[in-house]
Amino acid sequence: MDEPGYVGLHRSGELARRVERAWMRLENCDLCARHCRVNRLEMKKGAVCRTGERAVVNSHGAHHGEEDPLRGWAGSGTIFFSWCNLRCVYCQNWDISQQGRGREVEPAELAAMMIQLQQQGCHNVNFVSPSHVVSQILADDEIEAGLGLRLPLVYNTGGYDSLEALALLDGVIDIYMPDVKYGDSSTARRYSIVKSYVEINRAAVKEMHRQVGDLVLDAQGIAQRGLLVRHLVLPGDLANSADVLSFLSREISPDTYVNVMAQYHPCYRADEYPPLDRPLTASEFRLACEAAASAGLRRLDQRRLR
Repeated sequence: MDEPGYVGLHRSGELARRVERAWMRLENCDLCARHCRVNRLEMKKGAVCRTGERAVVNSHGAHHGEEDPLRGWAGSGTIFFSWCNLRCVYCQNWDISQQGRGREVEPAELAAMMIQLQQQGCHNVNFVSPSHVVSQILADDEIEAGLGLRLPLVYNTGGYDSLEALALLDGVIDIYMPDVKYGDSSTARRYSIVKSYVEINRAAVKEMHRQVGDLVLDAQGIAQRGLLVRHLVLPGDLANSADVLSFLSREISPDTYVNVMAQYHPCYRADEYPPLDRPLTASEFRLACEAAASAGLRRLDQRRLR
């Protein structure tokens, strides 16, 4: 593959300048779309993300359960950050995202994790739930670019990202992988405890696509650059899947690589929120797949019900 963009930014000194600007924003944090304005440099925790100056990591390693263009044969080099800027009542990783299971790490340690993933042969470095640790990721990128990291960087997000953060990441991230969870913001407010999700999410996805374009694969089918979208189909069509998929085809690109996911099952507090208290049905998933085809999307990864 061509040299990742962050390497050139490091060489020119621009990445160091981005790190400085990002770190300053932690004093009045607007580096996720909640804009909570907490001074995280004073070790105060973000209003929702519960993260201060240091990132909290749950685990890292080669992951073989991601989409085929990411996992390939050697795995995607995932780094799972603890906490999240969403509060989904059905989260399957709630002990990590909402209880913060993990430990604080310094930038140098996080950079060493990334180099280790490269040495293991992973196809990329995959930042999972990164929206609240953009400053820390940039600082790590500055370190590891000097240490010889050359893998594509994946920004694997719930999709509630600020344009301020995405501007800092322009040219740094090679592959954006946002969720597009809902087609209605009132539904997002009820089930993910977040305001204006649809408006913020769609603006973010448009900016991500502007930066990296449609997903580009190498000769072996491994993702090198571009946008890959995940959409989890919810029981009772709570996600308003047809509207989400129409948006992606109409306002992003009909060649958007979209993973229409069927693996919903009740977790965490889902039993308090019918119909989330039951699994997805085969007919519900089939309707979502038909909506994707009707929308004109040409690159679909449809994970079947098991």
